[in-house]
Amino acid sequence: MLERFSAYLSGELGRSPHTVRGYLADARSLWAHLEARGYGPGDIDLPLIRSWLSRAREKGASRATVARRVASVRALTRFLHREGVLAVDPGPLLASPSQQRSLPTVLDEGQAAEALSRAPAQTPTDLRRHAVVELLYATGVRVAELCALDLSDVDRERRTVRVLGKGAKERTVPVGEPALDALDDWIVAGRPAMAGVHSGTALFLGARGGRLDVRRAREDVHAHLRAAGVDGAPHDLRHSAATHLLNGGADLRSVQEFLGHASPRSTQIYTHVSVERLRDTYRRAHPRA
Repeated sequence: MLERFSAYLSGELGRSPHTVRGYLADARSLWAHLEARGYGPGDIDLPLIRSWLSRAREKGASRATVARRVASVRALTRFLHREGVLAVDPGPLLASPSQQRSLPTVLDEGQAAEALSRAPAQTPTDLRRHAVVELLYATGVRVAELCALDLSDVDRERRTVRVLGKGAKERTVPVGEPALDALDDWIVAGRPAMAGVHSGTALFLGARGGRLDVRRAREDVHAHLRAAGVDGAPHDLRHSAATHLLNGGADLRSVQEFLGHASPRSTQIYTHVSVERLRDTYRRAHPRA
């Protein structure tokens, strides 16, 4: 049943491997909860799901974890109902807990400029690091999206990158000349030195010639930012790109499309960092400022 559920998540819902792993872990946890009480999958109902979630909260699960469990169990009960295991799908009746969203860490424009202005050494690893950081900031893509890029996804003439995001949704984002130059350096002088029989069409490669994995890409970013004296993480570059776009006058809808957010609610968190822009406008425009 779990194997079919996994295929349903990845094949039909287009969930990422990371999400599939999380949902399967939640399904196994719910299975164990049912078995401990003498129930099976066909007995799943709202009280049993709520008792499972309550148990997680008692063990100290965060709001974010409980919210993820709600999402995973909704997918599971929908699948079980479709398979005929459940006569009625209780998932839609399950309320998701409200989450207290923390504000993102954002580099100011001076920090971003300092991190990106440092010329890399000409080793393949340094060229890759520089290209990775430039592209993350230029496009706002997630690290996993960056690692999944192929050579053909970069359109040098149109200055765009084709990105496959969450839910297998494709988007095309613009990319600036500095990032394209860093990519050129990597592709011409760095990638050939790392390429091997398993490289295929991957844009970024690891030390063994295969596609660059997410963990190594994160290490690249940390190393590059530390060398520039900036304390930041890969996702901070995505947050910074969105914030700097808003500060520069971009509208929220455009930033939503740029980031690949399904809902504008996910993008609205970046509006808080535009307070300085609002203050400047207020000082210039309000007669009583």
